[in-house]
Amino acid sequence: MSTYGYYRLAAAVPQVRVADVDFNTEKLVAAAQEAAGGGASVVVFPELSLTSASCADLFSQPRLLKAAESALCRFAEETSELPLVSVVGLPVMLDDMLFNVAAVVQGGFVRGFVPKSIIPDKRESYERRQFSPAGMLTRTEVSLFGNFFNVPIGTDLVFDAGNDLTFGIEIGDDAAALLPPSTRLALQGARVILNPAAPLALAGRADYTRNMVQARSGCCVAAYVHAGAGVGESTQDGVCGGSACIAVNGCLAAQNTPFCRELSMIYADVDLQRLSAARMSESTFRENLLLGEWPAPRRVICRVEEKPCDLKHAYLPARPFVPCGADAAARCEEILNIQAAALAKRIECAYAKTLVIGVSGGLDSTLALLVCDRACRLLGRSNDCILALTMPGFGTTGRTYNNAVKMIQLLGCTFKEVNIKEACLLHFKDLDFDPALRTNTYENVQARERTKLLMNLANKTGGMVVGTGDLSEIALGWATYNGDHMSMYGVNCSIPKSLIRCLIEYAATQVGGELAEVLRDVNATPVSPELLPPSDDGRIDQKTEEILGPYELHDFFLYHFIKYGAEPEKLRHLAIHAFAGEYDEALIDSTLRTFLRRFFTQQFKRTCVPDGPKVGTIALSPRGDWRMPTDVCGKLWNF
Repeated sequence: MSTYGYYRLAAAVPQVRVADVDFNTEKLVAAAQEAAGGGASVVVFPELSLTSASCADLFSQPRLLKAAESALCRFAEETSELPLVSVVGLPVMLDDMLFNVAAVVQGGFVRGFVPKSIIPDKRESYERRQFSPAGMLTRTEVSLFGNFFNVPIGTDLVFDAGNDLTFGIEIGDDAAALLPPSTRLALQGARVILNPAAPLALAGRADYTRNMVQARSGCCVAAYVHAGAGVGESTQDGVCGGSACIAVNGCLAAQNTPFCRELSMIYADVDLQRLSAARMSESTFRENLLLGEWPAPRRVICRVEEKPCDLKHAYLPARPFVPCGADAAARCEEILNIQAAALAKRIECAYAKTLVIGVSGGLDSTLALLVCDRACRLLGRSNDCILALTMPGFGTTGRTYNNAVKMIQLLGCTFKEVNIKEACLLHFKDLDFDPALRTNTYENVQARERTKLLMNLANKTGGMVVGTGDLSEIALGWATYNGDHMSMYGVNCSIPKSLIRCLIEYAATQVGGELAEVLRDVNATPVSPELLPPSDDGRIDQKTEEILGPYELHDFFLYHFIKYGAEPEKLRHLAIHAFAGEYDEALIDSTLRTFLRRFFTQQFKRTCVPDGPKVGTIALSPRGDWRMPTDVCGKLWNF
C-alpha cells in the first residue's frame, strides 16, 4: 500500500539521438525500468522523446511517423510489467494534421493522448511549420497503429492512477500561457501536473523554468514535474540542457544537474493527501471554480500498483516552523517586525503609557521583552516605559533570575522585583492548603499571583500587560487558566517554542556583547515554569520536556495536524522519519499521545485567549484560525 498518501514521482532525461527512434526507445525503456526499480509510481520523459524534439521538417515524413508509432507499441509492450505510469512524447497524425502529443502508458496500454495547446512561433523554434495546436483537434478518441483502440485524446483528461494519485499534463510552452491547462486540470482534481518539454538552454532560462515550475505548483496547490530535452538533441542552432525539476506547492523538491550526457533521473516523494488537505483549507483555491465555466473533465483510469514509500526522497523537515537556508535571517527579522508592529499598534490604540511584562529569564518572556524593545523603538519611546518585573517564587533558580535582571538592565527597562512567596503562603492559609503538597494548587497559586501583580500594576500605571505565552503552550494548554494564560496582548501567540529559540539566537547575533551572552544562556536553559522547588544544588528540577516530551515533537505534530489534517498514525510515521537518530519510537509514541490528549482537552483555554498577532500560516485563535467546540470528544483521535 502507499504510505499515508506519499507517492514517488520521477522526471527522467534520457540519452537521445535525433530521429534515431530505435535508440531512443531502447533508452526510454531502460529509464522506465530504472524508475520502477527506484520505486516511482509515475515517470515523465521530455517532449517528443521517442523521436527527439529537434527533427524539424522531418516530422512531416511518413517514415518517421510510422517509426514513432512502432516505437510507442514497443515501449508499451516492454514496460507492460512495470508497476508505474510512463509519459512519453511523439508526433501523431490525425485528419491531415500533425499533433505534438504526450502518451500515457501503463500496463502495456496507451491510456490517453494529450496534445500540446500552445505551438510557439519564435526565432528559436518554428513548431508551427509542423504542428497544429490542440484547439484544432476534432476528435475525443482515436484508434491508432492497429494496437490501441478508442484511446481518449484531448487536453481535458485527468488521469486516475491510485487512491490519491491523480494527474494532468501540459506540454512545453503550455505552462507559460496566460491561462495554462494546469490551472483547469488542478481545479478538476489533478494533484500532480506533468510537464514534458524541450526548451533550448539559453542564459538564465534554467532559473526561469525552475521559478515557473515552483510558481505553477504553488498556484495549483499541486506537485509539478518538469522534464526537459537533453544534450542529445540537435545543436544546429542551439542546445537543449536537459533540465528537470519537481516542485510541491511552491517549494522546490528536487532538481537535476543540466547538461548531463548520461541518463539523468530525479525523484521526489510527495504527500498527495497533504495537497488535498491544503486545497480544502484554502478558500482561494476553491473560489477559482467560480471565475469561469469549467467543463467536467474526462477521467482516465490507469491504476498502478500501490507500494510502500520509504520517504527517501521526501522533503520533511523535523522543525517545520524554523526558517533555514540563506533567507533564515531575513525571515527572523520579518517575524520580529510583525510582532513589534502589532504591539506598537495596540499600544497606540490602548493609549498605554506603560508596557508591563513579567520576565522570568525563560524563552517566552525573553522574546516578548525583545519585542517590547522593538515596539518602543518604532514609536520613538524610551524603554523606561517598559515595566519589567521579576517575581521570584518557590522554584526560581539563580540562573534564570540573574539572566532576567541582566536583560532588563541591559535593555534600559524599568526594573521591579516582587517576591511572591509570602503572598502565596498567605493564600495557601486562606485555602487551608498544605504547601508541602506539591499539587496543581501549589503551582497555580504562584502563576495567578504573578498575573494579579502584572494586571494591577498595569492599572496603576495606565499600561497594558504584554503576554508571553507561545503557540506550543497554547496548543497543549500548558498554562494556568487565568494565570499566565491571560494578558492584554499576547505577542508570542503564534510563535512555537522551536521558533522562539531561533529568534532569540538571531537577536543575539544582532545585538552582540553582554546581552548576546545572556540571550544565548537563556536558549541553553532547560524549559521550566519554575513552580516547584529546585534541586539541592540550586538547579532547575521541574523540566517541562521531561513531563510533556520534547517541544520539537509537539511542534512537528501541531504543524502537520493543523495545516494538513494528518491522522495520528501518519503523524507517528512522519515523525519517525523526520527525527530518525534523534528520538526513539517509544518517546515519539508517548509524546504523540500527550499531544493528542492535551490538544483536545485544553480547548477551553484557547476559547478565551487574548488578542495577538498571527505571523505564519498556523495559529490557534478562536476568532479566525482554529474553531473547535470546547466540549468536543477526541476519542476518534486516540492513539
